Amino acid sequence: MRKRAAVLCAAAVVAGSLSALPARASTPPPPAAATTAHDGRGAGPDWKKCGTTRYPTLECASLRVPLDHARPRGRQITLALSRVPHTGTTYQGPLLVNPGGPGGSGLKLAGFVASALPKRVAEQYDVIGFDPRGVGSSEPALDCGPGHFDPPRPDPVPSTRALEKANLARAKSFAEACGRKYADLLPHMGTVSAVRDMDAIRRALGARSINYFGYSYGTYLGAVYAKLYPHRVRRLVLDSVVDPTGAWYDDNLRQDYAFEDRHRAFLAWVAEHDAAYGLGTDAEKVEDAWYAMRAALGRKPADGRVGAAEVEDTFLPGGYYNGYWPYLAEAFAAYVKDQNTVPLVAAYDAFGAVDAAGDNGYSVYTSVQCRDAAWPRDWQQWREDNWAAYAKAPFLTWNNAWYNAPCAFWPTRSLTPVDVTNHALPPALLFQATNDAATPFEGGLTVHHLLGRSSLVVEQGGGNHGITLSGNSCLDGYLAAYLTDGTVPRGYDDVDAVCPAQPEPEPLDAKAARGGSRGTTLHGLVGFRS
Repeated sequence: MRKRAAVLCAAAVVAGSLSALPARASTPPPPAAATTAHDGRGAGPDWKKCGTTRYPTLECASLRVPLDHARPRGRQITLALSRVPHTGTTYQGPLLVNPGGPGGSGLKLAGFVASALPKRVAEQYDVIGFDPRGVGSSEPALDCGPGHFDPPRPDPVPSTRALEKANLARAKSFAEACGRKYADLLPHMGTVSAVRDMDAIRRALGARSINYFGYSYGTYLGAVYAKLYPHRVRRLVLDSVVDPTGAWYDDNLRQDYAFEDRHRAFLAWVAEHDAAYGLGTDAEKVEDAWYAMRAALGRKPADGRVGAAEVEDTFLPGGYYNGYWPYLAEAFAAYVKDQNTVPLVAAYDAFGAVDAAGDNGYSVYTSVQCRDAAWPRDWQQWREDNWAAYAKAPFLTWNNAWYNAPCAFWPTRSLTPVDVTNHALPPALLFQATNDAATPFEGGLTVHHLLGRSSLVVEQGGGNHGITLSGNSCLDGYLAAYLTDGTVPRGYDDVDAVCPAQPEPEPLDAKAARGGSRGTTLHGLVGFRS
């Protein structure tokens, strides 16, 4: 899981390089002193002001929960919480929000959601963010292998036995490091444990039920909560829906094909804007130029850091959010036309480089996904499946395989994924873009069928991951209506409502480089590798 900037900065780089890049999000303020979950009759969390310039009304607290919920009086760990309190005369209870991952911090997401919703809606809720166990400001926070992504890494495509051995050694070493450092924690790092924590948050807030709003993996977290606590769910919003039937090996293979389509959409966009980038109007030739760049960087990494693996990491976020396309295109064009590596290195630092928060997020990502479901332990199956996918989807396949490969060597046994089928819920509201790469469209349809009485709103032609509160007024209208009074659209067959996608971005100009957008802010919080 990679967390990147929430806003676009205006800092200029040298001529011919990127006009502006996303700035890194600042570290969330530390949580306040811990308190213990209660039954609703005593004092709740001890909220302290922790506002930021962007989110001045944020409050923070901590909550102690059992490491093992089967042993409630055993060892305790700490969850970091955030809140934007309701201000309206009508109060509809807590709205828990989660950005996905697994491994994403939700503390600032509370501030974003409260500010992005219409005021008349947000003021009716306590918007609650939280860092799930192991994440960010929660304690202990995992970091299995600091510097695991230090550049340059071996080429992800194992075209030689030596490259395969090098990448396998990295994956195995990471899994072993997690086992050595966190042997006591790893058995309690799955989605079900995180869901038990969410219900502890509910109890600490003194609420009989919760409202929930999750993006990406957060949709699975919400669906599992609803399965285990169906009568504790008041409203449920799932945006960019994970397919729970593919958890998690099959889901990652399906991603490879979807990201291939999205990467080619980016390259076609570059060809359409030849006047800005000068790489030609033939999308196939633009694609050839991209792979030629990758090959050259594999031989000679830019700045000694941006090799084949790192350039894939840099362009991957474009598959999540097309607002990044103009920045990536400028870096691409500068390298191809002028052999100028400065913009490319700057793009890597903004989009691809992994810092300490990223190390933590990846440690939680693997700890949860490797624990949640069975992964093949025979590397021959990985080899066969990923070479087959690579033949049709070369952009991400092997990069994605190595990202998940520690699960082939994980030191704890795997659990059985939760069947989220549920007919005991009130109406839930789902949002899905038809061309989403990280959580392909079929996942939204699947969960729509599994959750009785749910409604599915589709962004037709949209390719971004995380689509509500990102500038599409049609989608946001359905969200606001649902959070106001529970209204859901009712259509026919598989889809209940359709919204047109937002226009594709335009190449950068001076005005665009000076400011960000709500979509950019959201995608900085939702992050990559969700």
